[in-house]
Amino acid sequence: MTIARIIAHRGSSDIIACDVTTPVSHAVAILATRRIGALPVLRDGKVVGIVSERDVIYRLADHGGACLDLPVEQIMTSPAITVEPATTIDDALSLMTRRRFRHFPVVEGGQLIAFISIGDLVKHKMDEVQHEAEALRNYIQAV
Repeated sequence: MTIARIIAHRGSSDIIACDVTTPVSHAVAILATRRIGALPVLRDGKVVGIVSERDVIYRLADHGGACLDLPVEQIMTSPAITVEPATTIDDALSLMTRRRFRHFPVVEGGQLIAFISIGDLVKHKMDEVQHEAEALRNYIQAV
């Protein structure tokens, strides 16, 4: 199964992102009001990084509240590790585990087409396991 399956019903209007010039305080407001953990950061429509709750916390610990006035470009994780729609869910989960992060920009032809979280991937894997278990139950009952 691939990332394409997870994002099949999403539109580009579903993507919440920010520009490199966005003040950290504004990015924090977006994260809080949308109840999300990270945002892809764009420059001229291209993904150049990700700003996450962790990025904000680490910079607050290092520099105090003054970091809230900085542009996200100065605190984001960069370069962003991206995946393509053809990436398998297992490969994406493996990469997230190895690199210890929880969000992926999905890029096709250099353009951001979706933003997925580890929660999206785990939900899909759980649905897959439940479907397989149901198929096995039906098979056993039919025999």
